[in-house]
Amino acid sequence: MWAWALLPVTMAVIGIIGMWAVFAIAVFNNTVNIKEEFPFISTCGSYNPQSCLFSQICNICSVLAMWIVTIRFQQVRDLGSGSRLNTASFVLGFISSIGISIIGNFQQSIVMGAHLLGVLLTFFLGLAYFWVQVWLSYYRPLSHRKWVVSVRIILCCQCTFLVICIFVLYTTGFRSEAAVCEWILVMCFFALFAIFAAEFRHIDCHKLTVQCKERKSARDDYCVWTIQEIH
Repeated sequence: MWAWALLPVTMAVIGIIGMWAVFAIAVFNNTVNIKEEFPFISTCGSYNPQSCLFSQICNICSVLAMWIVTIRFQQVRDLGSGSRLNTASFVLGFISSIGISIIGNFQQSIVMGAHLLGVLLTFFLGLAYFWVQVWLSYYRPLSHRKWVVSVRIILCCQCTFLVICIFVLYTTGFRSEAAVCEWILVMCFFALFAIFAAEFRHIDCHKLTVQCKERKSARDDYCVWTIQEIH
């Protein structure tokens, strides 16, 4: 079912277009001067009016990322792959998704500490999440989609290299070069989310149901929300 494959693609498209729109507005209203220094994404989104768009894009991407992480968790569980590792992946992905919202709602020019926390959660835990996905997709690849493993490995290697480059370049005073690496890193992250489309297209149906479970006494009966996939 191609409908679910559109979810990660939609997130990537919204995120990429949104980030570059923020950059364009910042350049247009002279908030940043690319002739002096190439700006970081957070710098572009720190000032009005583009800060409003930046926050909204980050919030949308945060919600979509949580949705994608949850669906992927359920899909891998149904395939019977590494329950504990899959759970750890879900936790990493969910916290990383929250970090995206923190980045957008706490701009660096206002609350630098919270903004840096969001950056750490998003990129470091997000990178860990995708490395776990490399293992899970290698361990139990979907039929005729084994190329996803190779693409995921390449992108994860690029992201790891870029994170190191950003740290080294920024600490040595090459801010413009570090900013360029950050932009490439974010585009690679969106690409990593987008390739989930190749695996989500195998989901035929996805629905939320309520299951009632019985305990020893009737008074202890309780209901839990569960997500079921029908293939």
